[in-house]
Amino acid sequence: MTDVQDNSPTGCLYLVATPIGNLEDITLRALRVLKEADLIACEDTRQTQKLLQHYAIHKEMVSYHAHNELMRAPELVIQLEEGAQVALVSDAGTPVVSDPGHRLVVLCLRHHIPVVPIPGPSAFVAALAASGLPTEEFLFVGFLPPRAGARRKKLDALKSEPRALVLYEAPHRLAETLSDAADILGSRQAVVAREVTKIHEEFLRGSLAELRDAAHKRAPRGEITLMIGPAVEGEPQAVPAVSLKQRVEQLEAESGLDRKAALKQAARERGLGKRDAYKQLLLER
Repeated sequence: MTDVQDNSPTGCLYLVATPIGNLEDITLRALRVLKEADLIACEDTRQTQKLLQHYAIHKEMVSYHAHNELMRAPELVIQLEEGAQVALVSDAGTPVVSDPGHRLVVLCLRHHIPVVPIPGPSAFVAALAASGLPTEEFLFVGFLPPRAGARRKKLDALKSEPRALVLYEAPHRLAETLSDAADILGSRQAVVAREVTKIHEEFLRGSLAELRDAAHKRAPRGEITLMIGPAVEGEPQAVPAVSLKQRVEQLEAESGLDRKAALKQAARERGLGKRDAYKQLLLER
């Protein structure tokens, strides 16, 4: 390796960004580091093997993912202290960013082991660049909570954020997330980037409500990056159109739900817990 001076037996951890779809999107430096590394730590060895085979790279691999990093990180640090050159990769994009690796980086720094980033592809950076949304300032959120109540609370905490929001979402949750975002953030412009750099790459642009309706009509597939533009100055924030009591009555009448199910649905729409919703309902009587 020529990236750091080798004046001690201590090895080096390389954080190697890999393609997010198109295998041509890898740097010459990344290929060199992968070829020269003693060991490649992979989120999924099967996924990384496809990349290595494409470039005729034959190296020892070891799994490093969210379910084994508590055990694997100390093991790798021992090898690094003995002089090993280790390349850490995720399934796609830049490792550590919304992917496993933070624990290993912290341990390396604690043990004075050099950590060298090898920059390259990042799904949200590529998507944001082509989104058409303001890019001077933005907030990368990562993944929102999967449960509706927690997700709505997180979005509610972000509604006063003046910058564009960038996040990842699973395709089967996209419609629900867009619905929650439209309720809480209002009529902001947004972009759904799907399968960036892959054959079926697609960008959908419109208001949160328009994108919500489109997702309900055609369920998306593949890797999703959702970008939400900043609030327009002077634009009122979205607020519930009716009280909790009125919404419960609406759901009972329109959806045929019983009182308990209607309250649960209305509470979920507002990001309220069961107990808080019941207290609010009592106050509105």
